[in-house]
Amino acid sequence: MQELVASGVEFYGRLTSDDGAVDDFGFDPDLVDDALMPALRPLYEKYFRVEVQGLEHVPADGSALVVANHSGTLPLDALMLQLCLRDHHPDHRRLRMLAADLAFQLPVVRDLARKLGHVRACPENAERLLLEGALVGVMPEGYGGLGKPFDERYRLRRFGRGGFAAVALRTGRPMVPCSIVGAEEIYPMIGESRTLARMLKLPYFPITPTFPLLGVLGLVPLPTKWTIRFDPPVHTDTFPPGAADDALVVDKLAGEVKDTVQHRLNEMVRQRDSLF
Repeated sequence: MQELVASGVEFYGRLTSDDGAVDDFGFDPDLVDDALMPALRPLYEKYFRVEVQGLEHVPADGSALVVANHSGTLPLDALMLQLCLRDHHPDHRRLRMLAADLAFQLPVVRDLARKLGHVRACPENAERLLLEGALVGVMPEGYGGLGKPFDERYRLRRFGRGGFAAVALRTGRPMVPCSIVGAEEIYPMIGESRTLARMLKLPYFPITPTFPLLGVLGLVPLPTKWTIRFDPPVHTDTFPPGAADDALVVDKLAGEVKDTVQHRLNEMVRQRDSLF
C-alpha cells in the first residue's frame, strides 16, 4: 500500500511540474509513453476494439494537419486518435492535438493536456508546431461536435471558420482528413441542462440515459466498436503566396476536407454491422 501511495505521489509530482518537458508547451514524451499511453491502451484495444484504416495516408515524417470529426460528449476520441498513431503508424508518429481553452482551465485536466502535448487551439500555435515538423491534430467542430445531440450523430457541425485550412496554406503543409465512427454512441446525449452549464461554466451539461441518474457510474462509456479512417491528404504547397488570405480559397479547401470526412462517415456508418 505504501508503495502504491508513493508511486501516486511521484506521478502527481511529475504531472504538475515541468520535469521531462521538451518544450514550453509542457509536452513530456517519456511520461506519455511510460504512463499515460499504457493507461489508455486497454480502453483502445479491449473496450473500444479500435480498427484503423488508411494509415498509409499519414506522412512517415515531417508535418501535416490531421483534421477529424469530434463527438462523444467527453473528448475520448482525441485520446484514441493519439494512441492510434503512436501505436499503429509504421513510424509511431506523435500527434500534437489543438485543444480548447477549457482543457487548460480545469485542475488535473490541464496538467494531463500539457503532458500529452496538447496546445491551445490558435493559429499561432498550430503554425509553430507545423513549421517545427510536428504532426498536428485538429477537430474543427469543437464543442459543437462534442456536445452534439444523439439524434444528430454523424452529421458534421460547422468546421469553425476554416482557420485550419488557412494555417495549412500558410505553412504549405498537407491536411489529412480523418473520420471516426463509434465515438458518437459512447454517451448518448438525449438532453442538456443549460442552468447547470452556466453554473459550472461549461459549454454544456450533458444528460444521457445513465448520467446524472446513476452518478459516477453514469460516466462509464458504452463499449461501442470504433473505426478510425484516414483519407488521402489534401495538398496545399501548390497554391501561390497569399492564398491563406483569400477567403474563397480557404473556404473551398475547408469545405473539401469537411465533405471528405462527411462522405466517409456516411459510408462507414452504412457498412458497419452493429454498434458493438
